[in-house]
Amino acid sequence: MFEYTICFIMQQDKVLLLNREKPSWMGRWNGVGGSLEYGETPKECVIREVMEETGIKLEEVKFKGVVTWTIDDKPSGGMYAFVSEIKESFKYVTPRKVDEGILDWKRVDWILHPKNTGVADNLPYFLPIMLKDKGLYEHRCYFKGNSIKKVETKPMESIVT
Repeated sequence: MFEYTICFIMQQDKVLLLNREKPSWMGRWNGVGGSLEYGETPKECVIREVMEETGIKLEEVKFKGVVTWTIDDKPSGGMYAFVSEIKESFKYVTPRKVDEGILDWKRVDWILHPKNTGVADNLPYFLPIMLKDKGLYEHRCYFKGNSIKKVETKPMESIVT
């Protein structure tokens, strides 16, 4: 079982991202999420964390797999990943300052631009698959120090969320 969850909230071609004020990924844009509490399922956690960090009560989340990371050849953690789509009619004004940082809608093409250094380093490797593919995947991210070296993606069987 992993300690964290992350959610990518979609509205058409935009994703609601958080520019974090604390590690990890301080100063970088990433999805919204956090730590599981005792007895909580990953799905319950991500819905709670999104509500706490954004004020948005998600109606539905789709489990998309897991993201793990290895730093300097040592397995260092992982998170359950979710995507949620909200209706175009739902108005959520950004940028918005919250306890964790700044929330803002970012276009997918901006997030994935090859010269964009403002997002979490591993995000461009797994986000396109999460947004386009219906399957579940494990995304293994390998870092040397603070630099990403590679990401291995493989299909996975469903797990309880």
